[in-house]
Amino acid sequence: MSNSRTKVIRTHEGHLLELMDENVQSVNALKSKLTRNHDRDDSRDDNDNDDGDGDGDGDGDGDSDSDSDGDGDRDGDSDNDQEHVVKKAKRQLAVQTPTGTLQVNSDDFRQYHQAKSRVRDFYREQHEKQTMAFNLQARVNFKTKTRAKMTIWDALCKLSMLIDDSDPDTELSQIDHALQTAEAIRADGNPRWMQLVGLIHDLGKILYFFDSEGQWDVVGDTFPIGCKFTDQIIFQEFFKGNPDDSHPIYSTELGIYERGCGLSSVMLSWGHDEYMYYIAKGQSTLNERALAMIRYHSFYPWHREGAYRYLMNDKDFEMLKEVQAFNKYDLYSKSLKRYGIKELEPYYLELIDEFFPAKYVEF
Repeated sequence: MSNSRTKVIRTHEGHLLELMDENVQSVNALKSKLTRNHDRDDSRDDNDNDDGDGDGDGDGDGDSDSDSDGDGDRDGDSDNDQEHVVKKAKRQLAVQTPTGTLQVNSDDFRQYHQAKSRVRDFYREQHEKQTMAFNLQARVNFKTKTRAKMTIWDALCKLSMLIDDSDPDTELSQIDHALQTAEAIRADGNPRWMQLVGLIHDLGKILYFFDSEGQWDVVGDTFPIGCKFTDQIIFQEFFKGNPDDSHPIYSTELGIYERGCGLSSVMLSWGHDEYMYYIAKGQSTLNERALAMIRYHSFYPWHREGAYRYLMNDKDFEMLKEVQAFNKYDLYSKSLKRYGIKELEPYYLELIDEFFPAKYVEF
C-alpha cells in the first residue's frame, strides 16, 4: 500500500477538528467586541492593549522570560541515570531558570526517577492505551455531544476534587494549581489574557468527571499520535505495550505526516490540553498565543526536550517561545501555598467575562 493512501491527516487540509471549527473563533470575537463596545467607554485599542506589561503593545513583552524552562531530570528510569545525564548534556535547547517571582530550584521539579509508584503506573497505562484508534474515536465523541453546561468558575471549583496522578510535583488539587499559576503570572505583570490562561490551562481535566476511562486519557504529558514515539517522551519504554509502536507506518519517524507539515496538522494524544483547546477556540476570544499555551503546555517532548522539530513550520517556532514563556509559571509556581478562593473570585470572574462572551460554556 502506498504511503499516500495510508495518510489520514493531510497538511493542506489541516487538523481534523480544525476543519470543523475554522469559523467559530471569528464569530465569538465579533460577539465579544460588540459586548465591550456596549458596556464600556474605552476604545477597542485600549481593550486590546491592556496587557499589563507597561509597553502598551498588547503582546505581553514586558515579560522577558521567553526561553525554555528548567532542566530537571526527565529519564524516569532509576536504573538509567547515567544515560539520562548523557541525554541531558546533548540538549540543544537553552536552559531556563525561574525568574521574577518564581525563586525556586528548577532541579526540584519533574524528577520522574524519584516519582511515586502512582506516577509510573499512570504513564504505563497512558502509553499503552493512547493509540491512533482511541484518539480518532475520542475526537468523534468530543464533537458529537455536550457533556455539561456550566460557568468557567463552577468548572474550576469542580477541579477541587481532582489530584493529578501523573504529576510528581504536587499533591494539591487542580484548582489550587490553577490559582498558583494565574497568580504567579499576574504578580509578574503579564497581560490579562495570559493570566486567564494560567487559570484555565488545566480546566480540561474536568473531562475526568464526564466520560473518561480513567486519568490516562485526561492528564499527563502529551505526544504525537501516528508517528514514532520518540525517546524524549517520559517513560518511553512503556510504549512497548502500545500496538502503534510496532505498526508499519505509525512506528516510523514521519508516520502519517510530512516533514515541516506544522503542528496544527499533527494529532496529539487526547487529554485535557486538546479538550480545553477546542473549548477555548470555539467559545472564547483568546488570541492564538493563548490557545497555543493551552494546547501545547503538556507537550514536554517538544517544548522542553526539543523533539519533533522536523514536524514544525515557521509559525510553530514562534509559538514555541510563547509556550516556553508560559511553562515556567505552570511548572515552577507549584508549592504548598494555597490561595483563598473566595478572596480571588471577584477578580477572576471579571477576567473570565472579558474573554468568554457566554456565561455558560458547553463542555
